[in-house]
Amino acid sequence: MTLLSVRRLSARLSARLSAYIAALLASASVAALAVAAPMAYVPNEGSGTISVIDTATDQVVAELPGGTKPRGLVVGSDSRWLYVSDQPNNRLQLVDLKAGKLGAVVALGESPEGVSMSPDGRWVIAAVEGKNEIAVTDTRTNALAFSIPVHGKNPEHAVFSPNGRLVFVSAEEGDAVDILDFTARKQVAQVAVGARPRGIGFLPDSSRAYVATENANEVFVIDTTSFAIVTRIKAGLRANGIAVHPSGKFVYVSNGGDANVSVIDTASNKIVATVPVGQRPWNMALTPDGKKLYVACGRSNSVTVIDTTNNSRLRDVAVGKLPWGVVIR
Repeated sequence: MTLLSVRRLSARLSARLSAYIAALLASASVAALAVAAPMAYVPNEGSGTISVIDTATDQVVAELPGGTKPRGLVVGSDSRWLYVSDQPNNRLQLVDLKAGKLGAVVALGESPEGVSMSPDGRWVIAAVEGKNEIAVTDTRTNALAFSIPVHGKNPEHAVFSPNGRLVFVSAEEGDAVDILDFTARKQVAQVAVGARPRGIGFLPDSSRAYVATENANEVFVIDTTSFAIVTRIKAGLRANGIAVHPSGKFVYVSNGGDANVSVIDTASNKIVATVPVGQRPWNMALTPDGKKLYVACGRSNSVTVIDTTNNSRLRDVAVGKLPWGVVIR
C-alpha cells in the first residue's frame, strides 16, 4: 500500500469516527433533554413574550411569543401546549412548545386574567373580569366548553383545589372569594375577605385555602368544608401572590409594596421568615421538589430565585418586560 493510499484510508476512518462521535453526542443530548430539570415559564406582559428558564441552571434558554399581553398561564399535561391568557385580545392563546410558535386561540370574553388547570389535565379555567365568569376550555379539543358565572366583581384568579372538586375565585373589586362546585358547574358559597383579594393557594390535601388581600395586607385562611375563615395573618404591604410548598408545611406570600416574600408556617399560621426579592413581586411558583421558589418581579424585569431550605435569595434572572407570574413543569 502506497503512502498516498494510507493517507486516504486514514482520512476515511477519521471521517467515520467523527460521524460516530457526533451521533453519540446527539444521542446524549436527547437523553439529557429527556431527564432535564423542570422549566419555568414566565409571561412578560410588557414585551408580549414567554421567557423559559431551565431550573437546573437558572438560565433563560428560550423566548417564546405569548400574544399581546400575556398574563395567566398553565402547561398542558402532555407538555405540548402552553395556555396563556392574552388580556387585551380577550382570548386564551395556545403556544406550541415543540415548535416554539403561536397556535390556536380560544375566545373568552373581555379581560381574561388568572388561569388554572384541573388536576386531571382536562380543563383549563380562566377568570374573565369583564364578564364576571369563569371560562372553561376542554384540552381534548382546545375549544371553549362552558362558562360559570360568579357573584363577585372582576374575578382575577380562579384556582382548582388539588382534589378538583372546588374552584376558588378572587373577586378583585368584590372583596370576596367566590366558591364553585366544579362538578355541579355553579357557585355554592361566597366568603367575604379583605380588600382586593388576589392570589389563592391550597394545602395539598385541599383542606384549606390561603388568599392574599392586596389592600388589606393580610392573608385569609379558609376551611374548604365549612367555608369559614380559620384565621387572618398580617402580611407585608400589598400582599398579592400565593404559593404553597408541596409538603404543605409552608405558604409563600409576595408583598408587592415591600419587595419581599413572607414565609408562613402552616402549623402555627405565623410568618417565620421574610426574603427580599426584586421590585413589585407578583405571582410565583415552586419546583416540584419544593427546593426553589421563582418570583416574578414586575418592575425589576426579573425573576428572583429563592432557596426554600434556608429561605435565602439565590439569584435574579433577567427576563422580559413586566413579568406577571411563573408556572413550572
